[in-house]
Amino acid sequence: MRKIIHIDADSFYASVEIRDNPSLRHLPVAVGGSPDKRGVIATCNYNARAFGVRSAMSSAKAVLLCPDLVFVRPRFEVYRSVSKDIHTIFRDYTDLIEPLSLDEAYLDVSECKACKGSATLIAEEIRARVRQDLRLTVSAGVAPNKFLAKIASDWNKPDGIFVIRPQDVKDFIPQLPVRKINGVGKVTAAKMEALGITTCGDLQRLSKDDLERHFGSYGERLYNLSRGVDNRPVQTEWVRKSLSVEHTYDHDLQNLDAILDSCEPLFEELLERFNRISDAYLVSKRFVKVKFADFTQTTLEELLPGYSGQWRSLPDYLRLMSAAWARQKKPVRLLGMGVRLRDPKNNNLGEQLSLF
Repeated sequence: MRKIIHIDADSFYASVEIRDNPSLRHLPVAVGGSPDKRGVIATCNYNARAFGVRSAMSSAKAVLLCPDLVFVRPRFEVYRSVSKDIHTIFRDYTDLIEPLSLDEAYLDVSECKACKGSATLIAEEIRARVRQDLRLTVSAGVAPNKFLAKIASDWNKPDGIFVIRPQDVKDFIPQLPVRKINGVGKVTAAKMEALGITTCGDLQRLSKDDLERHFGSYGERLYNLSRGVDNRPVQTEWVRKSLSVEHTYDHDLQNLDAILDSCEPLFEELLERFNRISDAYLVSKRFVKVKFADFTQTTLEELLPGYSGQWRSLPDYLRLMSAAWARQKKPVRLLGMGVRLRDPKNNNLGEQLSLF
């Protein structure tokens, strides 16, 4: 039986900014781009959330909901540094740490002897140390697996802890709304609701075959999660699947010439970012993304021959971008480009053997 803790920093970027500038403490604060330059909210504090402001919301919409919202430009180098400090605390308890982002991680403390081996006491001690040493708050979920631990960490946010003991799973799971399951978005939730499914208890009444018929390959996972079963281990090595850059423009790009003129800076940024990880990854595909002024979007990608450096071609990206834009031929608010990555250790192409 595993002992898993999921730690989630409360409104992390905003909390760091408020910590470093206490005059913001009682104000609604959002970290993100300016509302007059098509910015997007990266995160916001709970004062802002009370007005309906949410992460990934456009800054323009956020300021309509909360006219007194204070915008702070993100400082990602600072956030990365603080995240490392939090992970230093984690490592006093376990080396089995799976980062999900700068502000959240899974910890497997099954073998940890601190706090008499109690995962609940370990989580409380971590929360206390983050508060004392870094003047930030984190919420924690404690459970026998990753799925339930992540559910639990959100249960008493902010600055809370929730524990799901193994013996509690049978009673806890049936009442859990299906929308709490990772991967159940609006479309899937609507489909479930049409089938009379709103809780995990409702899912439990369907067989695995029924779920696979309605939800395809995701059906088997739904079958297991609706029973509180999740055998995924905490992964200490994270493999990146893709790398991309994108930019939202202050004014719509009205035609193809304007779009192509805007591609070179994106391409240069992509090259710069890839060079930081080039020793660890191969490139299998290149792709582009176009978001039109009406917020519809399209992506286009192509498979590369072999795993060479052939993706480093601005003309090929311009060709893809032209084809993607031609699908709707409308003004554009955002452009993006990127690559699909492959871990060389898992490269199944193999080497061609010599004939002799």
